[in-house]
Amino acid sequence: GGYAFAQQPRAVSNRKKFRDPALVDDRLAVNIMWDRRVVRGNTYAAQVLPATAVPDPVSMQKDAEQRKLAEIKKRQRVRQVARPNTPDAVAGRRHMDVQTENFLEEISDRPAELDQDTQTDAFMDRPPSPLYIPKKTGVDRETQIYEGDLFDFDYEVEPILQVVVGKTLEQSLMEVLEEEELANMRAHQDEFDQIRAAELAEAQRMEETERRRAEEKERRLAQERERIHNERTVAKKVAARGFAHRYIGDVVSDVFDNLEGTGFFYDPLVKEIEDTFVPWLLDGVASSIGGVRGGQGSLHDA
Repeated sequence: GGYAFAQQPRAVSNRKKFRDPALVDDRLAVNIMWDRRVVRGNTYAAQVLPATAVPDPVSMQKDAEQRKLAEIKKRQRVRQVARPNTPDAVAGRRHMDVQTENFLEEISDRPAELDQDTQTDAFMDRPPSPLYIPKKTGVDRETQIYEGDLFDFDYEVEPILQVVVGKTLEQSLMEVLEEEELANMRAHQDEFDQIRAAELAEAQRMEETERRRAEEKERRLAQERERIHNERTVAKKVAARGFAHRYIGDVVSDVFDNLEGTGFFYDPLVKEIEDTFVPWLLDGVASSIGGVRGGQGSLHDA
């Protein structure tokens, strides 16, 4: 027979002609700096991987699916942000999705999937690689040396011993000189500390003496200022008292004369007689005379 196609034809998936530069990761390019398969470090060392370091195909497939889903969501968010929304439909109409491509394609939520199983034989872990040992180069030669052919130990060791003994003596002498110098420096430091302590004590004594002198001077000045103030106060009081005596000497006599003339100073008995007894006596005499005159008038009328 003739040729017959066994599967229903479908259109090619809608792909962009160019990639979006914002969504392209430069690290995914062919660059050995980002390639995980490139081993970094000493290439001579053995790269021994444990059995647990072998990646799991199931986990790798899950990670790939998650990365693909995250990339799709990211592209959708970018498209939603970049492309403005379609305005609402007018009254009596509605929006619907329509393909405008030249070739129609089958739209489905998920692409066609097919499960395939296989069984692999169990393999043992690869043994660790042996250490790299470079190949030896050159030609081997051999010879025989008898006792006394190269050097005489007793003769050759004498200058070495002389050098060792000389260096030991020199080092010992330097250590002794250094110890003596350190002792002299400590003695000089102690003497300097004593002199400095004595000078410090003398300076403190002089400062204390000067402080006491200053305090005594301030106290004497305060006493002198108080004495001068008291003398001035006493002089002012004496001057005021003398002026008062001179001024009030004539005023007192005049004041008392004026007060006595105005009746401020009086005899209580005379005052009581004049103010009380004399008016009472005059009233009594007047009433008696009035009674006598009334009796005499009545007598004449009779």
